[in-house]
Amino acid sequence: MNEQELNDLQKMVDIAVNALEDVKGKDITVLETHEKTPLFARMIIASGDSNRQVKALANSVAVDLKEAGFEILGSEGQDSGDWALVDAGDLVVHVMLPAVRDYYDIDTLWGGEKPSFHEGMQKPWHAADN
Repeated sequence: MNEQELNDLQKMVDIAVNALEDVKGKDITVLETHEKTPLFARMIIASGDSNRQVKALANSVAVDLKEAGFEILGSEGQDSGDWALVDAGDLVVHVMLPAVRDYYDIDTLWGGEKPSFHEGMQKPWHAADN
């Protein structure tokens, strides 16, 4: 990536993180993925407390990126609200309910750290019983 592309990518990340923070997204993680896949350079993962909030978080990201002039290539998951994805090309944003995020653990899969969600508290869900 050249310098302009890197600046645009950072602007996209900043806009998406701000959009998530505006709607009270939790456990926001930004991962660099350019060395793991040629499909996208950054991934943002965030949690929402309810299906409604997951949908609102994904919508906020898509709207804010569009308003800034970035193209949204696709979005998925707004129907159920368990896991929503916004594909903006070099940036992919995942928004999930905590139990879904815990179960699929894409943070660790892509080289990040699994969030603790509610430190010092027992999880209010069971993602999978082994």
